[in-house]
Amino acid sequence: MKIRIKNNSIRYRLTKSDVAGLVKNRHLEDSVNFGLQKFVYGLQVVDDYQLSATFNNNTITLFMPKTMVNELADTDKVGFENTDGELHLLVEKDFTCLDSVAEDQSDNYPNPLAEKTL
Repeated sequence: MKIRIKNNSIRYRLTKSDVAGLVKNRHLEDSVNFGLQKFVYGLQVVDDYQLSATFNNNTITLFMPKTMVNELADTDKVGFENTDGELHLLVEKDFTCLDSVAEDQSDNYPNPLAEKTL
């Protein structure tokens, strides 16, 4: 799971195993250790109808409706977004890059644009 934060926008990008783990466990979490403090970010499956988020105790929790998680897992749907107050939220599948990159992308979703570049 990756996050990108810019201004009032938070984007979560999920690999295949992230989505599978979210379906199975209803929760996904990762963190960055800054020595004396840890920054935690996660997703929590909820029985709601829209994306929402909180920030408490150095932790961003994005709440994602179960129906959205299932649709992300079972269909070609790329992602979901919502505005929660002033905060723009986006959860999407993490596609393989079209450029050569050093990071391992074996768990990413196939990029739909890859077929168009052949």
